[in-house]
Amino acid sequence: MNIMLAANITPFLHGGADYHIQGTADALRNAGCKVEILRLPFTFQPEQSILDLMQWCNKLNLNHPNGYRVDRLISLQFPCYGIEHNHHTAWIMHQHRAVYELYSPQNSSPALAQLKDAIIEYDHYALSHCTQRFANSKRVAARLYQYNDLKAQPLYHPPPAYQAFHHAQDLGYIFCPSRIETLKRQDLLIKALALAPKSLPIVIAGTGGQADNLMRLCEQLNLTARVKMLGAISEAEKIAYYAHATAVFFAPFDEDYGYITHEAMLSGKPVISCSDSGGPLEFIEHLNTGWIVEPTPEAIATVLEWISQHRNKVEQMGLAAQQAWPSFKISWNNVLSQLLEN
Repeated sequence: MNIMLAANITPFLHGGADYHIQGTADALRNAGCKVEILRLPFTFQPEQSILDLMQWCNKLNLNHPNGYRVDRLISLQFPCYGIEHNHHTAWIMHQHRAVYELYSPQNSSPALAQLKDAIIEYDHYALSHCTQRFANSKRVAARLYQYNDLKAQPLYHPPPAYQAFHHAQDLGYIFCPSRIETLKRQDLLIKALALAPKSLPIVIAGTGGQADNLMRLCEQLNLTARVKMLGAISEAEKIAYYAHATAVFFAPFDEDYGYITHEAMLSGKPVISCSDSGGPLEFIEHLNTGWIVEPTPEAIATVLEWISQHRNKVEQMGLAAQQAWPSFKISWNNVLSQLLEN
C-alpha cells in the first residue's frame, strides 16, 4: 500500500509533533507500507502566510502525483486536511490553537480575527469531507466537536522508545522535562517550590523561549540552589532522570496529549498535574497514580510538601501508575489496525 503522510514543519521549532510524524511513518513501513512524508513549511506570522498555505492545500490533489497511485492520504496537521484525496484520513494532533481555545478577542488583532473565521470555515469543510477522522486524545476530539460540530475517534499512540523507560531507585527530586514555554507552566512549579520549604529539589530538562525568564524567576525567589536546569539532554539521560525521580511534574495548560504523562508512568513515577491540563487528565487517577490539583502555586506546594514527607507512599503510587499503563492498550499495532481498517 502506498501511503502519503502530510504534516507541517516549523523551522527550528521541534517537539512531540516530530516524534508523532516519524513514529507513524516507521510503524507503517514496518507493516509493509510504502510511505512518503510531505511536510509543508508553516509560519505563524504573518496571518496571510497561513491563508496562502490553506489555499495551496485546497488546490493540491494527491491521488496520482506524477502518475504514481497513492492509496491513502493520512494528514496529521492543519492545513493538510484540505488536500484532495479519495481516501483521506485525518488524525488530528490539534487544530490551529491560536484561533480556537487560545483565542482572546481582547488581545487579538483584526488580522487574527479574520483568520479565525477563515480557519473555522476551512476546518469544518475539509474535515467533514475526510473519509475517517481520528484525534490524538479525547481532549482534541472534544475541541473539534465544540468548535466545528464534528466527531473524531480518539486514537492514542505510544511515546518514542517507550520500551526503554523503567523504574529505578528514587534519588530524591521532582523531574520536570518539557519545552520551556508559557503554556507548559514550569513557572507554576517554581512559585510552588518557594512556598514549600521542605520540598525535594527540582530538576528541569528542556529548552525554549521562556528558559531565561524561568532562570530569572529562580533568582528572584532565591531558589537557584534548589532548582537544577539541565537544558537540552539526550534521550538516554532523559530516561535515566525519569527512572531515578521521586515524582514528575507535568501541568501544561490544556495539553493536547502529552508524552510526559506516559513516560512517567512507564518509569513507575506518579505525575503532578492540574485540573485544566487537558490530555494528561485522561490517564492520571488522582491520589492513586498521581495528583490533579488546581493550577495555583499554593495547591502544588501542598503536594510537594506531602511528597517529601511520604516517600514510601509516593513509591507505591508510582508502581500503581506503571501497572495501570497497559490497561490503556496503547500500541502502534492498535494504531495501524484503525488507520488501515477500511
